[in-house]
Amino acid sequence: MTDRDSAKIKGSNCVNSIAFYMHAGSGNHGCEAIVDSLVRMLREDVTLVTNSRKEDEKYLPQDVKEHLDICEERHIDRHFLTHALYYAARRVTGNRDGFPAYKLSAITGQERPGTAVSIGGDNYCYESMVQDLIDANAMLHRRGIRTVLLGCSIEPALLKKPSIAEDMKRYNRIAARESITFRALQEAGIPAEKLVLAADPAFTLPADRSAVPDRFQGTDVVGVNLSPMALDYAGNGETLRKGYLELMHWILANTGMSIALIPHVVWQRSNDLAVLQELKDALGRDAGGRVFLIPDLPAEQLKGIIGSCRYFIGARTHATIAAYSSGVPTLVLGYSVKARGIARDLFGSEEHYVLPVQQVTQPEEIRKGFTFLLEREGDIRETLRRRIPDVLKSAERNAGAISLWEE
Repeated sequence: MTDRDSAKIKGSNCVNSIAFYMHAGSGNHGCEAIVDSLVRMLREDVTLVTNSRKEDEKYLPQDVKEHLDICEERHIDRHFLTHALYYAARRVTGNRDGFPAYKLSAITGQERPGTAVSIGGDNYCYESMVQDLIDANAMLHRRGIRTVLLGCSIEPALLKKPSIAEDMKRYNRIAARESITFRALQEAGIPAEKLVLAADPAFTLPADRSAVPDRFQGTDVVGVNLSPMALDYAGNGETLRKGYLELMHWILANTGMSIALIPHVVWQRSNDLAVLQELKDALGRDAGGRVFLIPDLPAEQLKGIIGSCRYFIGARTHATIAAYSSGVPTLVLGYSVKARGIARDLFGSEEHYVLPVQQVTQPEEIRKGFTFLLEREGDIRETLRRRIPDVLKSAERNAGAISLWEE
């Protein structure tokens, strides 16, 4: 066994010039899809600094893992004394580098600076994560490590805050995954040479159809995804839940199609399987054997299943990206700029393609959104057929956004 093989198994060394960070773990199959797609684009070895090495070992394909050194973040919250010491030092000195430097020691401990790529594309959409992102970027910058923000979606209003605009200017390169964010970054004064408009890398994820259930044979299937996060962001979570149930009742009563309930995140703290099982249970006998729950599977297999659906209704961004990139007419139950921007870039407008969960006030709104897909199926498929090749080329720019900074 070589030293490099040993490093891969132990996860104790960071030997590559490119490192991915802000990766939450592959139990979120959107996060998994980003890592999978980027490694295939770059065609070189990469260090993956992850919140959960166990998840990445479980889900990522072997041919991708062969090009990864998987290093788990140091979890300061699990060590009381260390946490207390770093907190006291920050209080005394005002220096905020301690926490992120400890967490990302797989990067900061390298003998020579390289490129650190923040791959949590929508992390700036979540208020609780913003300060950690700022602190990490500033710390890496002060250590002479080039930083890239990849596949990002950021609410334009957030970029009006001076602290956020200053943070963006620290990055050596920013790849915005949709035009709303790209234009907002331009308006925030980010230099043009730092900006790239590049579609989400997961558009290029391979589809593995080996796990498509036999139940897809001989019948059309509507794929349905709902997440705890969408329920939390909804103006009324119960109305959103009722809307999904009303839609499924309508499909069962008015079409011959079956329904596949498809999870895309399976973390204990945010588990799609739990809410999808609740939907299935609520249908009871009305399901008539035509509603089935897809088990937890790796991202490539989930894409194979989603791509085998005739229509898709989804709340998780990367589940809908799997559908779009497979040419499947899709209604997105979105809650942030990422859903609006991706749909606008594909169709010219998000209207009819994205239903913001905050605005769902009547359960029948979801059924009406699905009816639009039925009525315009041919046009939607044709638009996706024409647009996806260009989107795939755009997604490949993510590799350039990283490698341009390699010397």
